Amino acid sequence: MENFITLSALQGHLRAVIEQYAGRAQWVVAEISECKVNYAGHCYLELVERPDNGKAPVAQARAVIWSSSYKMISGYFRFQTGSDLSAGMKVLVKCTVSYHPVYGLSLVVSDIDPAYTLGETERLRRQTIAQLEEEGVFGMNKDFELPDVLQRIAVISSAKAAGYRDFMQELEASPYRFDVRLFATVVQGDAAENSIIGAMEAVAEQADEFDAAVIIRGGGSTSDLGCFDNYRLCAYIAQLPLPVITGIGHDKDVSVADMVAHTSLKTPTAVAAFLVNRAAETNARLDDLYEETTDRARQTLMMEANRLENAGLLLASRSTGLLHTGMARLEKLKNGVRYAANERLDDERRRCSSFATRLGQHSARRLATAQAWTGYALQRLAAAAEGAAGRQRTRLELLEVSVTAASPRRILSRGYAIVRGVRSAGQVEVGQPVEIELRDGVLGANIISKSTHKKNG
Repeated sequence: MENFITLSALQGHLRAVIEQYAGRAQWVVAEISECKVNYAGHCYLELVERPDNGKAPVAQARAVIWSSSYKMISGYFRFQTGSDLSAGMKVLVKCTVSYHPVYGLSLVVSDIDPAYTLGETERLRRQTIAQLEEEGVFGMNKDFELPDVLQRIAVISSAKAAGYRDFMQELEASPYRFDVRLFATVVQGDAAENSIIGAMEAVAEQADEFDAAVIIRGGGSTSDLGCFDNYRLCAYIAQLPLPVITGIGHDKDVSVADMVAHTSLKTPTAVAAFLVNRAAETNARLDDLYEETTDRARQTLMMEANRLENAGLLLASRSTGLLHTGMARLEKLKNGVRYAANERLDDERRRCSSFATRLGQHSARRLATAQAWTGYALQRLAAAAEGAAGRQRTRLELLEVSVTAASPRRILSRGYAIVRGVRSAGQVEVGQPVEIELRDGVLGANIISKSTHKKNG
């Protein structure tokens, strides 16, 4: 077969066709999905076009800005937008189509219009605001009432960020105590949005433990603030069950996150100063309240002291009158009691004299009877004592016989031995020395074995 061409020839035809029909410069709208600058200063881009739903790209192409143009293009873009070219940014580029037999199709960028990027950023920003307002959550976080003293603070920031260090230094330099817990996160780059949302979810689960949440970052380019205009992140901030204070660290721009937060401040240091100042204001109010309370208490005490003094004078006057009246009544009662007592005393003397006479006669009769009974009782008691003494003597004699039979000496005489200092086999160890007492002497021995009796039941 002779009807064929080489691969390079086919690539050459493609290059010629592309340069013929698409060789002139074109303005193209695309999103940067990847941006890298190599050691030689060339900037390599991956450009994509996505549908409105943000799913998989419908078009994709490689692009390059040669180092001879990159410094001027990137510098002008940064000056106009305040941001460097970065992934996720939508741009309007002026480019020509280049086709290489080995490297394939690519776009050579010769210019970028920063006005388009600024307009697209503002459009997305307004879209986020409109969606939040439509859902009724835009001002939700501002409805929280800040406590007088904000001491339990949940901080959402990077642990390595300079802004976080500035924030902590400002708090530590104050005379007030703050309980700060860091929820470490990424605050810039492609991973920032999901990382910050994850930290907010962790804070929300422990909302009862905090007075407020603080989102801070230190400086950076305007492009690093892009995630703080995204709908999803801002919706989380607006609906967090705690008042949110932001200090995103950019003096010129106000992000949508700043708008939906309860309180927005420029820098992390400003947020710390806000917390310290609020504590100082509360402390001043408490001092004023203390002075006011002290003054009112002093005035009340003076008024009550005057009232008490007047009441004392009145009481003394009335007490004197009552005392005189009471003394007169007591004197009258004393005379009446003295007369009644004398009358009663005479009656009782007469009764006692009569009773003494009757008692003397009755006692004589009772005494004679008692003497007769006493003699009889003494006779019976003597007989009973003699019988009890005999029984006790007999019992003692029996006990003496038992004790003599149980005497260790008597037991030894029957062939038994006594091991001194040991009550149980469990108390001794094999090899332990012991003393064994026999009828006629004491032996020293060592334990060579032992066994114990099992208890029945």
